[in-house]
Amino acid sequence: MSVPIANVPVAQRPRERLFSLGPIALTDAELLALLLGQGTRGRSSLELAAELLGEYGDLAALSAARPEELARRAGIGPAKAATVIAAFHLGTRSRIRALSPVLSAPADIARIAIPLFADARVERLLVLICDTRHRVRQQVFVAQGAIDHVAVPVREILNAVLRNDGRAFAVIHNHPSGDPTPSPDDRRASALLYHAATAVGLRFLDHIVVAGEQWSPAPPDD
Repeated sequence: MSVPIANVPVAQRPRERLFSLGPIALTDAELLALLLGQGTRGRSSLELAAELLGEYGDLAALSAARPEELARRAGIGPAKAATVIAAFHLGTRSRIRALSPVLSAPADIARIAIPLFADARVERLLVLICDTRHRVRQQVFVAQGAIDHVAVPVREILNAVLRNDGRAFAVIHNHPSGDPTPSPDDRRASALLYHAATAVGLRFLDHIVVAGEQWSPAPPDD
């Protein structure tokens, strides 16, 4: 039988436990319940959180969910879905910025990018924006395509870099098919990005294709 949070002893409620014991003491479900805020008729926020984690399997899979996918779930809706997605992405961004990783080789790009594409079911295009020393300062997804194709919006990519005061950038996209081998179009896109970046005084570092835990560089066509 569902027990509303209001009927749970004060010392056992997630919010009070966070303030008295710190966030490290809370379970994944309790932290997620705090993001969800209120439950729904017949289900507390803790029960909604436990259901979400149970259905997705773990936090990594839940973090890869699309907002519209979460919003359609009973008891979630657009507001709660947006809050959950925003929290995951803030966490990811804070880790990247705290580490200030340097992109000195394609493997550095892959190491940062692969977790961001976990369980992606459509092609997406990510830009890692760097300073003059190739330290990552921002990550921006600029496009999402169909199951097997995403356009390369050159102008939007360059605008994203310039808006964030970038001086260099790397581009990553995924192949949901599971094969990271770059296509001829991928290589042509690399050439286009290289020339466009040079024209506006930016440095194009690399373009890689990821598929699960695998990755391949997509060097420009000669």
